[in-house]
Amino acid sequence: MQLNCPLPKLDFDVITLGHGSGGVLTHRLLDTGVFNVLKNDLLNEQHDGAILNFSGPVAFTTDSYVVTPIFFPGGNIGELAVNGSINDLAMCGAIPEYLSLSFILEEGLRMEEFWEVLLGIKKASEEAGVSIVTGDTKVVDKGKGDKVFINTTGLGRLHPKANIHANRVKPGDKILVSGPVAQHGVAILSVRQGLEFETTITSDTQSLHRQVIKLLDVLGEDVKFLRDPTRGGVATVLNELAAQSGYGVEIIQKDIPVSEQVEGACELLGLDPLYVANEGIFIAVVAEHKANEALSILKSFHPPTSIIGTVTHEHPKQVIQHSRIGGRRIVSMLPGEQLPRIC
Repeated sequence: MQLNCPLPKLDFDVITLGHGSGGVLTHRLLDTGVFNVLKNDLLNEQHDGAILNFSGPVAFTTDSYVVTPIFFPGGNIGELAVNGSINDLAMCGAIPEYLSLSFILEEGLRMEEFWEVLLGIKKASEEAGVSIVTGDTKVVDKGKGDKVFINTTGLGRLHPKANIHANRVKPGDKILVSGPVAQHGVAILSVRQGLEFETTITSDTQSLHRQVIKLLDVLGEDVKFLRDPTRGGVATVLNELAAQSGYGVEIIQKDIPVSEQVEGACELLGLDPLYVANEGIFIAVVAEHKANEALSILKSFHPPTSIIGTVTHEHPKQVIQHSRIGGRRIVSMLPGEQLPRIC
């Protein structure tokens, strides 16, 4: 099925409260849409839950997605909901396998919009190789939602070489970022009502587990810490790293990859790219002697990967940035909400 797959012939154009009643309309919506588009052996059983077989350690995560607008350059809320939970599993060092999918739909949502979101979910899950095996649908009164909210919960087996914990980080370890920062947040802002501006910037939403699996295959326990800098951006993740490890973090501003368009947009809007949300990059801390090897691996997926800093004994639990002009400044955690409803 392609993303331009036409909407099937239906006897309704918009979501109504009846589509959440659990009755005939609910079954029409699910049978024609969700089950037909996302079908697999486990989902086809249409049981109250999925029965899965696992042996060994399993990672388990859940997240809810309330982004506005639900369609943005480079993706939509459906793709974001799939990629987000896949990436949360990947940051644990897990190989994603199964997702649940729960919709909260607002009365009046046009079926074309729901269909496009559903196809985005199908595209993202197929590209990542994960199966959606259970879920739920609710409808709320018009004015009590924002078109669609999505919750996804993910399960995945832990990679046999994974040992990802901030307490394994030591001074001298190197900090890498797997791609240019701040793209998702700026892409959302570019289409947000009242802030629209012309740009070709697209969201970086994508699944990251293949990059992580490759790192773990080659470097094993020399990969010590992984985190995707979504809300709060890179600055918040680095502060979490400093606080949880008890060590200081030093980063080099000139080594942090930021596209010219994103940098220009941030200057225009008065934003620091370090605090803007991302959906398709991650921060990795690796042993110093493996840093260049890790860089080479990540560059094979995404060339703008860079080593941006070092863990240090100095200034414990603080993040210090060395600026392009030779200055130093403390980078604190995001103090408030810079960009509401971004993921």
